[in-house]
Amino acid sequence: MGAAFTDSALDGKVAFVAGASQGGTGTGSAIRLAAEGARVAICARNRSKLRDTLERIEAVGGTGVMFECDLANPGGGRSTLIERTEDALGPVDYLVYVAAYGGYAPFETLSRPSLQKALEVNVHAPLELIQQVVAGLRRRRAPGSIVTIGTKAARPITGPPFPDTPPATAGLLYGSTKAALARLTQSVAVETYGQGISVNVLSPQSAIATPALRAAGWIPEEMFEPVETMVEAVLALLTGDPEVLTGQDLLSIDLLYALRRPVYDLTGTRLVEGWQPDDLPAFIEARSRPFTLKPPTRPAAG
Repeated sequence: MGAAFTDSALDGKVAFVAGASQGGTGTGSAIRLAAEGARVAICARNRSKLRDTLERIEAVGGTGVMFECDLANPGGGRSTLIERTEDALGPVDYLVYVAAYGGYAPFETLSRPSLQKALEVNVHAPLELIQQVVAGLRRRRAPGSIVTIGTKAARPITGPPFPDTPPATAGLLYGSTKAALARLTQSVAVETYGQGISVNVLSPQSAIATPALRAAGWIPEEMFEPVETMVEAVLALLTGDPEVLTGQDLLSIDLLYALRRPVYDLTGTRLVEGWQPDDLPAFIEARSRPFTLKPPTRPAAG
């Protein structure tokens, strides 16, 4: 299925998307990459939701394969995900790591098992997958791209006075482990520079409008950005010049505006109304103003 806009042909490319079952950036990226011509492998814990994503990949004319896998478990199959993808679809060109674990709670309540799980999902698993993908790209002397999904909760907290928001007041577990992922990602970019491999961190400018976050009700509606903006930014990074666009820790809307990049739907065929380059400065400015968050009642997801 031909898309209306792309920086490079994705026909013949293979992408692996980790965390593609929740209807957000992972699901959207898998569908859009398939619509652009890539063969796509997806993984997550929930088999039923994975099946839903795979059906949406096939609905846009794509080819995909799914792997049920708990990325928090070192012995649960994550060490062979790239090998199994290559057996099914061919050598992996792109890795998009979206899976995350965390939540907002006071530091006194942090338990060792929770910390270990966050480290496994947010640090160890992406490192393992990145190592495997980069090894394959180097072996083939092939170009490729890696995008890890970050969060503004991982960035330094300014103050005092400090923000009165859950990411600042109770974000130790999620923010610190995702900060480790951001530093890890940028380190890999430095070590692979000049090899035709781009490696970047991408965070939403605000909250991604997933069904779960909207249902939680703790983020004002005007602060949401659509899944399509994150997905468009992922695609921009995957297809960007690895000599220029690598080693960056970027925000979705900032990137799209800097590139003056049109935002398309997940089929890559229709522009998303209200989220084109000329529409973005108003959202960026609004997002920079202070706002109030209600206490969250469920784990963070990006």
